[in-house]
Amino acid sequence: MSAPVAGTVRDYYGVLEVRSDATAEEIKRAYRKLARELHPDVNQDPQAQNRFKDVTAAYEVLSDPEKRRIVDLGGDPLASGGGGGGGTQFNGFGGFSDIFETFFGGNGARGPRSRVRQGADALLRLELTLDEMAFGVQKDIAVETAVLCQTCHGDGCAPGTKPRICDTCAGRGEVQSMQRSLLGPVMSSRPCPACGGTGQQIPSPCPNCSGEGRVRARRTISIEVPGGIEDGMRIRMSGQGEVGSGGGPAGDLYIEVTEQPHHTFTREGSDLHCTLTVPMTAAALGAELELDTLDSREKVEIRPGTQSGSVLTLRGKGVPRLRSAARGDLHVHVEVQTPTKLDDSQTKLLRQLAELRNEEVSVTGNHRGLFSKVRDAFGPR
Repeated sequence: MSAPVAGTVRDYYGVLEVRSDATAEEIKRAYRKLARELHPDVNQDPQAQNRFKDVTAAYEVLSDPEKRRIVDLGGDPLASGGGGGGGTQFNGFGGFSDIFETFFGGNGARGPRSRVRQGADALLRLELTLDEMAFGVQKDIAVETAVLCQTCHGDGCAPGTKPRICDTCAGRGEVQSMQRSLLGPVMSSRPCPACGGTGQQIPSPCPNCSGEGRVRARRTISIEVPGGIEDGMRIRMSGQGEVGSGGGPAGDLYIEVTEQPHHTFTREGSDLHCTLTVPMTAAALGAELELDTLDSREKVEIRPGTQSGSVLTLRGKGVPRLRSAARGDLHVHVEVQTPTKLDDSQTKLLRQLAELRNEEVSVTGNHRGLFSKVRDAFGPR
């Protein structure tokens, strides 16, 4: 699982021979099983040693909830690093032998670790209007994150000074001790507590970053939001996350977009829905109304006899589909409004209409209305 071909992503689940929905305990068991077979103390085959590096790298990623989330999103948390992966060094039999030692012990000599580490990914939420999400927009956003220290340029040393070899480990980056294990007595290596495993100490830390090689700062970045993006989707900006310690490469920045409620439209994928209220007379006689869509003014024909709850569809007047020239539809839900607070003349006209249509609901003269019929149908026999 060395550096992947451009455009591909490492198959961490495949390396550990587990499904993508495996639990943390299943991932741990799979790693222990493979590590027992492939660890250099047990298997001297060079191919097995290379496989052991891949297995430990895969376990390091999938046992970390944040890194596993990136994998499940289609990303690769180790893609920006060289060889073994982002910011984690593979000296000797790999920077992950401490994981194996957590279970088994072992010699797993590492050598000094680099002070340069991969930066963490960052997540920012951005609220947009329906129009901005439909047609795309360019936004300048302020991000507070770790940036490269401009005083020491990442090396952590005060100007005019440099690191020195660690007195405790003599630059090896580790201290050793003899321990018993399932495989017998082995020499166990641990990172040097004095230098943190780097083999170097900084006698005069940079006054600006306290030796970290990075500082917290607010910066403004420009983001291009594509048209058709949906609520909850994330945009990945490679290398725009936090700068790593020691001036290491920056992680990625993920922008999660949320959609503001619209006063007229509701959205379902690339389709839009709205409610159009029309008078009873317009629904009965028919009418032609105008409706403002997201980007145009459209005529809507109300056919005579249109019922409340009818749906009129305007093709291609919805939201553009992501990375496509096609658009969804606009569904207009008709709501027929019943008149209220009628004056005498309006009431008289409606009564005349009801009589002409034989729809009157009260008894007038010798004419039997609806209430009379109901009374006769359910009255006493």
